[in-house]
Amino acid sequence: MSESLAAPAASLLGQARAFASLVRLSHTIFGLPFALAATLLAHRFAVAHDAPGLTAGRIFAIVTAFACARTAAMGFNRIVDRHFDAANPRTAMRELPRGVIAVKTAWVLTIASALVFVGAAAWLGRLPAILAVPTLAVLLGYSLFKRFSWSSHLVLGLALALAPGGAWVAVTGGFEGMSVPLFLMVAVATWVAGFDVLYALQDEAFDRAHGLHSIPAHFGTRGALVISAALHVASVAALVGLHLHADLGAAHAVGVAAITLLLVAEHAMVRPGDLSKLGRAFFDINGWVSLAYLAATATDVWLRAPPSLD
Repeated sequence: MSESLAAPAASLLGQARAFASLVRLSHTIFGLPFALAATLLAHRFAVAHDAPGLTAGRIFAIVTAFACARTAAMGFNRIVDRHFDAANPRTAMRELPRGVIAVKTAWVLTIASALVFVGAAAWLGRLPAILAVPTLAVLLGYSLFKRFSWSSHLVLGLALALAPGGAWVAVTGGFEGMSVPLFLMVAVATWVAGFDVLYALQDEAFDRAHGLHSIPAHFGTRGALVISAALHVASVAALVGLHLHADLGAAHAVGVAAITLLLVAEHAMVRPGDLSKLGRAFFDINGWVSLAYLAATATDVWLRAPPSLD
């Protein structure tokens, strides 16, 4: 490649990396596998009730809707929190405080992502289209909760928990059989809230000093660890409930057991006065949790009734 082409290419690659970092694209690994697992369970339900189930186009639209909804939520979060991020040594090097990405550009990305999300939802059907706007309200509203309530972790959990429910509606076309994804939604909501509480331990002192609300700032480190552990116990209980309610098989049971061990390991790594392994506990272990669940569910669905896509 000539120097005249290399420089623009390097600039574009740098911008792409900056945008990916702005919305934490790598963190998609937390929520998307659960949405896809719900998609597979919905396909199984639809086929069992003589409905069409999945198509390749529908899978593409579900993934697009998830990715764009998440991008809109993260973009909005970075925009409204940019002044707090600039004041916090841990986050001062983020793209907006450093000026790597302009605020106007972040707004364009956020609004465009929201519009594509609504468009993908509309393509999936009338009911997904109706639910798209209130879903966006929850996703964007989370970013403001920390200003007045320590329950913001629970709101974040709710925001990500909407994905399995939305995937179910997108595949089945309605709320029939909704008790199945409800178990999964509870599991995702408590799992996400639990690990977000752990992540917030890094900012306990900063949140108190700046009037921001979080479970660590309100209940202290030990209280936050207990609450996080209780939330993750609820996550495992919800997955066990789903296993029994949906009549899932051995592969799913192995996945739930693996997730339980991963969550135990996560809590063993984070102790009062020692947050040195928090980053690994947050990203690595929780990434494996979501991937393990998708693998277990896909294997279970495939072994019992191999899915066919039109």
